[in-house]
Amino acid sequence: MGSNSLKNPLLFSDEVEPGYVKHSSFLKSSVKWGLKIVMWVIFIAWVGVIFLYPGEFGSQLVEKIINATNGSVFGTSGSLFLVFSAPILLIAILAVAHLIISGEHVFEKSKSSKKPGFRLWTFPVLVDGPFGVVSAAEFIGITLFVVFIIWAMYAYTLRNISLLTLFDISSSETGRVMLELTGLRCGMLGLLCLIFLFLPVSRGSLLLRLIDIPFEHATRYHVWLGHLTMMLFTLHGLFYVIGWAMNGTLVKELLEWKRVGIANLPGVISLLAGLFMWVTSLHPVRKDYFELFFYTHQLYVVFVVFLALHVGDFVFSIVAGAIFIFMLDRFLRFCQSRTKVDVLSAKCLPCGTVEFVLSKPRSLQYNALSFIFLQVRELSWLQWHPFSVSSSPLDGKHHLAILIKVLGGWTARLRDSILSMSEPELSKTTITASVEGPYGHETPYHLMYENLILVAGGIGISPFLAILSDILHRVNDGKPCLPRKILVVWAVKKSDELPLLSSIDMESICPFFSNKINLEIDIYVTRESGPSMEEGKVHVASSSSCPFSGRSMSPLVGTGNNVWSGLYVIISTVGFIVLMALLRIFYIKPYNVSTWWYLGLLFIACMVMSVVIFGGLVIGLWHLWDKKASANDKDEDTDRIKAESTPSYGTVEDKDLTQNNPESSTIIQYGTRPDFKEIFASTSRKWGNVDVGVLVCGPPTLQSSVAKEIRSHNIRRQKHDTIFHFNSHSFDL
Repeated sequence: MGSNSLKNPLLFSDEVEPGYVKHSSFLKSSVKWGLKIVMWVIFIAWVGVIFLYPGEFGSQLVEKIINATNGSVFGTSGSLFLVFSAPILLIAILAVAHLIISGEHVFEKSKSSKKPGFRLWTFPVLVDGPFGVVSAAEFIGITLFVVFIIWAMYAYTLRNISLLTLFDISSSETGRVMLELTGLRCGMLGLLCLIFLFLPVSRGSLLLRLIDIPFEHATRYHVWLGHLTMMLFTLHGLFYVIGWAMNGTLVKELLEWKRVGIANLPGVISLLAGLFMWVTSLHPVRKDYFELFFYTHQLYVVFVVFLALHVGDFVFSIVAGAIFIFMLDRFLRFCQSRTKVDVLSAKCLPCGTVEFVLSKPRSLQYNALSFIFLQVRELSWLQWHPFSVSSSPLDGKHHLAILIKVLGGWTARLRDSILSMSEPELSKTTITASVEGPYGHETPYHLMYENLILVAGGIGISPFLAILSDILHRVNDGKPCLPRKILVVWAVKKSDELPLLSSIDMESICPFFSNKINLEIDIYVTRESGPSMEEGKVHVASSSSCPFSGRSMSPLVGTGNNVWSGLYVIISTVGFIVLMALLRIFYIKPYNVSTWWYLGLLFIACMVMSVVIFGGLVIGLWHLWDKKASANDKDEDTDRIKAESTPSYGTVEDKDLTQNNPESSTIIQYGTRPDFKEIFASTSRKWGNVDVGVLVCGPPTLQSSVAKEIRSHNIRRQKHDTIFHFNSHSFDL
């Protein structure tokens, strides 16, 4: 996650976007490029081995590596770990060095303009279908996975047929044996897909930060991989069940727990846990029964542990690397979430939306496209919900704001609990909140384009309030800031949501900002034919100011301090290797432990212990270091937090938007929806031959509509037309 500094406010990744040039020493640039090349070589070699493994050549290659390395203390499981798991851990360690070396970059305005260009990550290729909006880069990834599955099944089928010729079996048995062999191959394919499954859901992962894919986008990759993985594992179990039934040994095989070899019963338990998670994660179930989805998804612990018992240590080592990275992230999130956070103010706005202002330490930085996971213990000890940040980091160093729309039972109870409290009670009552994050893009994408279109649906305006505030602060303070032309397109159902846009006082942030930026706001009220009778009346929000007790968000987050998060990954990984070596030297080999399921249990126990013991030591030192670093200015911070507890953006009343922000062009249209074809065509005519960043936050239908028009426009564009770059932001829906 990119952070913002008062001296050097723009922190970008290595890719320099239009309009700014980066200043960096030759040595630093050389080291970064060297690290990039090494990481790419390791990644391509790793993916190449996985891709080729189903075939004869790949299988023989892995076998040669095993024969060359299994003489070590780690044995065959260590050799498989070296081939399938070690590369991704090594890339994560190198990512630490890359992020630390990258540090902070200062940008200056480039003298030479850059023509609009095509970018794989922002050009929508598919807009309708089961995958939603798919960029060109994502489409390439999907295609490669489809090719891999087809190739793997073809290669495995050829190997199965060749295996059948080696055995003297009757024709009646051929079908059953072929079924079981196919089930075996599906299980292996499922394991190869499982290697990638846990990587996208490691929220603060160094890998996601390295490639600048935020967790909110990466979760869709987890969903796609989850469907594919569970389909393969289901076929794996189904083919074996049919084969055993044909042989008349179904019950015996299902209950078998072998000492040496594959233990079937743990596999059955693991598959059942996976099926529960899979079924409850389907969109209709997740949409209507989110709590059921949330609770059943905690069965991933059962799924992973019994998978290790099912296949033993040497097969489980194939997927151990990605699972270990997830465990590191999960434990760090657990430590951060134990901290109780002061809610500086809680408000129920006239439209029913709840605003929370949370206390944070000055060392915890974020950008305007960040989001957090919030838990309110008075409502539930188990539920965590993601919300976009609605404040800019330049609004204040000691607080962070979110807007919460009432869309379900949890949010309704939150609103009711605030409304039910009277002012005298609020002075003595605190709302107990816990926070994970903030997470988000490593790069603040809203600062990458001189021309921005922000498209929001309903509460989707929340992150764009942060963007507008951030840009206005930068313009007012004279800090590097690319955006100069901004169009906000906001669609709402009813006019009672309009005051949300008034929650930032643009004039107070940047007086006479129209002299420096061109801001246009087009609002579409879709379910009303005209202004309501009460428009113009002032409805003050029901607010509560909670007492400050010095409890801020914990800085223990993977997107925080690069040095400490890097040490956490490195020391935990080294600790795991040390524990495995000690275990094999002093227990497994001397006592000749050979039970597969028990070795699998010991393997996963070492993973957990290394994270808790070695990772926990680093987290403890990290906490003490941050506590000591913030002790010097504690009194100053306390005064500033109290001053910031009721920030200017938190005052929301029903006002005339055109009067509240007279220097912006605001148009409100009733009873109509935005025509994106006309909007983009008009923008192209007005802005000319430029790149335009389009950020969308709203329901999938809104994202699809915008992406469809962007794709159509960019495909049919003429020489001097605008190129639109699509980027979606999908929380708070």
